[in-house]
Amino acid sequence: MFVLLLILVLALLGFGLLNPIWWVAAAVLIFGSAHFGRGGSGSRGGGEQSGYVEYRDYRDRQDRWDRRYRRQRRGRWNRQDRRDREHHR
Repeated sequence: MFVLLLILVLALLGFGLLNPIWWVAAAVLIFGSAHFGRGGSGSRGGGEQSGYVEYRDYRDRQDRWDRRYRRQRRGRWNRQDRRDREHHR
């Protein structure tokens, strides 16, 4: 995607030698990609806040996973403990 954008900008800059309006189009394209792209605070959720939201979603999924499988492991551990107590009597 980045390579395609770079080729488009270079083409617009080249056309700018014929008509300066193409330089304006290239500048708008560069500004738009910088502002609304990965590093900007545009349509992708906005910088630091989006990182926090992704981490919070990750922790929520991890907590659900832990709760689900902790219950299953707890039952298995209790069964193993009973077997060990019976075996050591």
